[in-house]
Amino acid sequence: MQSPAIPPSTERREGVVIETDVNLKPYNTFGLPATARRLVRIREELDVRRVVDHPELGRAPKFVLGGGSNLVLTRDVDAVVLKMEIPGLRVEERDDCWIVEAGAGVAWHEAVAGSLALGVPGLENLALIPGTVGAAPVQNIGAYGVELKDRLENVDVVDLTTGRRVTLPAEVCRFGYRDSVFKQTGYGGLAGKSVITKVRLRCPKPWQPQLGYLDIERKMAETGISAPDAKQVFDWICEIRRAKLPDPARIGNAGSFFKNPVVSAEQCRDIITRDPHIVHYPMPDGSFKLAAGWLIDACGWKGKSVGGAAVYEKQALVLVNRGEARGAEVVTLARAIQESVYGRFGIRLEPEPVVV
Repeated sequence: MQSPAIPPSTERREGVVIETDVNLKPYNTFGLPATARRLVRIREELDVRRVVDHPELGRAPKFVLGGGSNLVLTRDVDAVVLKMEIPGLRVEERDDCWIVEAGAGVAWHEAVAGSLALGVPGLENLALIPGTVGAAPVQNIGAYGVELKDRLENVDVVDLTTGRRVTLPAEVCRFGYRDSVFKQTGYGGLAGKSVITKVRLRCPKPWQPQLGYLDIERKMAETGISAPDAKQVFDWICEIRRAKLPDPARIGNAGSFFKNPVVSAEQCRDIITRDPHIVHYPMPDGSFKLAAGWLIDACGWKGKSVGGAAVYEKQALVLVNRGEARGAEVVTLARAIQESVYGRFGIRLEPEPVVV
């Protein structure tokens, strides 16, 4: 339960600027109410080490906050919130690729648009995804045929216990579908143990457009452009996403709320027998990815609500804040959708956002 609003205060202790009782509503794209008991803005890697070395904060639990675009807050946050605000974007050209280096606090879409403005193609399919650069590897963000793992060179990570920085190459990040070592808590997992401070992305030469997606193919047919350049693909992706997804600045949301479930070929055939129109995509290993939004829509959830939380009327995969929604209402709505989809299709939908 959220506590009554308390005016925030700021103080400096042992070289660290600590903000107390900070309203987190502006810092999560769902616009959910919650308070951070203590918050430290991380504007350079050294700030992380200062927190780790701090006599009081060093031993306290930490909560890393980027753009708040993959987050459902159901309560106040007692852990020390590390608000990632490290800036910077630069490009290094090599014979076989471009390396785009960005600070963890840079907005992801700004990194995509900024690299394109600097003459670097390769990230355009990931345009308009909300959140920060530092959060992108955690979730292994992906859209329209490209995932972060396809472009990651390496990341700088600071250990939240020792303050030591290491650079991790892509191959040790254990990427999966909307998953990575940074989300994992088991053996070798880094969830809660480290924070990403800098990301380097590899955009290969020569550039090859990724066009094998139905929405992009429709744009090609509509415009008659069969060989788009990177800027054209970027513009198409922005148009497609804006038509489907609500702007968090206008309607609170966390983007796609559920992962697209992956089923065996046998399961897919069984579902198609009962629902021939189900949207599905073949995977390289012979399995099939089902469109979670289609499953939710088929169960009649589009436009329905629980308190201030609702299913977006234009895209059933998106849950929105219709006004003064509470995190508990979002969770209740999500669980009802999960039970409904399971009851009809025998499939458990898995949420994408982190529930706190």
